[in-house]
Amino acid sequence: MPKGVGKIKIRLPKTVNKGQVIAVKALITHPMETGFRKNKKTKKKIPAYYINDVSVYYGNELITHSDWTIAVSTNPFMTFYLKADKTAPLKIVWKDIKGGVYEKTVQITPQ
Repeated sequence: MPKGVGKIKIRLPKTVNKGQVIAVKALITHPMETGFRKNKKTKKKIPAYYINDVSVYYGNELITHSDWTIAVSTNPFMTFYLKADKTAPLKIVWKDIKGGVYEKTVQITPQ
């Protein structure tokens, strides 16, 4: 695994009111190689290496899942909206085609 791959940042609002719809912003460090680019020095193709599976859990419930392809940019950033109706962990799990699994959990505590 290349250095730095899988570093994750999740940003939530500073305060969350119960029942509020909040924006969740997440960034993961990943090269997201398509398999079509060539190394400029060696002229050989750079092997495909990208995230293909993203799952989001709120508490024990899977709230969304997406299948990604080679069309997602390097260091993907995603934003989604969540109704913060309970105190529970929010966990995002990314999986790549080389078997890498990267996850980050943050606590949501509505007031």
